[in-house]
Amino acid sequence: MRSFLNVEDLGDLKQALGEAAEIKADRFKYDTLGKNKTLLMVFFNNSLRTRLSTQKAAMNLGMNVIVLDVNAGAWKLETERGVIMDGDKSEHLLEAIPVMGSYCDVIGIRSFAGLTDREYDYAETVYHQFLRYSGKPVFAMETATVHPLQAFADLITISEYSGCSGHSRNSGKPKVVLTWAPHPKSLPQAVPNSFAQWMNAADVDFVITHPEGYELDPRFVGNARVEYDQKKAFEGADFIYAKNWSCPGVTRPEAYGKILHDYHQMMHWTVDAEHMGWTNNAHFMHCLPVRRGMIVTDDVIEAPSSLVIPEAANREISATVVLKRILQSL
Repeated sequence: MRSFLNVEDLGDLKQALGEAAEIKADRFKYDTLGKNKTLLMVFFNNSLRTRLSTQKAAMNLGMNVIVLDVNAGAWKLETERGVIMDGDKSEHLLEAIPVMGSYCDVIGIRSFAGLTDREYDYAETVYHQFLRYSGKPVFAMETATVHPLQAFADLITISEYSGCSGHSRNSGKPKVVLTWAPHPKSLPQAVPNSFAQWMNAADVDFVITHPEGYELDPRFVGNARVEYDQKKAFEGADFIYAKNWSCPGVTRPEAYGKILHDYHQMMHWTVDAEHMGWTNNAHFMHCLPVRRGMIVTDDVIEAPSSLVIPEAANREISATVVLKRILQSL
């Protein structure tokens, strides 16, 4: 595996979930696989779970790890070609990337959407520059449009708490609902995009609910049912995955990256006990960090049915599986 960006890069999901279970039972089973191999983790944006879980995963596999925070420990990098570099950016990414590649065997990239140029963001320009010019396998630690390590961890968690290859607590496939929730700042669509993509590939009944204007890109929505009535979407749900995202610009291109409503007017979308009462005693999920009182209320996130901590812990497992696959391909 030379690139990990989308669900299809991982191949058969049942096999991947089997590997996840194997690794979770013995995290150090493959601790010599990465001997004398170096992982370079490049962060253009802040991180807590991604940095810690991915570094721990690499250590589980016996790898050396280099962490580069571009904004704190490197020259400011130019990413556009054909520009006159007369500003505050001292080095071009096209020189920096092959240099980085010369010091490592695998590269992880974390670079968020700018939320101003949809075409640039959705082309995954930074990620593909690393893939093209580093000469090394590259995996996404969240990019402009996707967060596959998070979505894989989400799927592992859902599998553990329902058996998504079997039956829900109702019967048949577990019902999984991705719900928009209010937020005071414009956020990218990477987490909801990936969650939708992975749920479409899994054996679940998948529903997306959000206010009009927040329609995700069709390539990620896939066969999911889109329901604008949040209460109707929640009915009978086994898992509620809450996440805010800004306007994806699908139905309103001019509003890409914008918040379409004053969040004070959208607080009825916040997941509280009443919302969870519409479900089939559903588990609550969120990728973290989460703004309490905006995305979810204290009583819901602290309830026994909340999976936010097991979900975060599974980030180590998803990263270990991905790095294992990459190392085995070297």
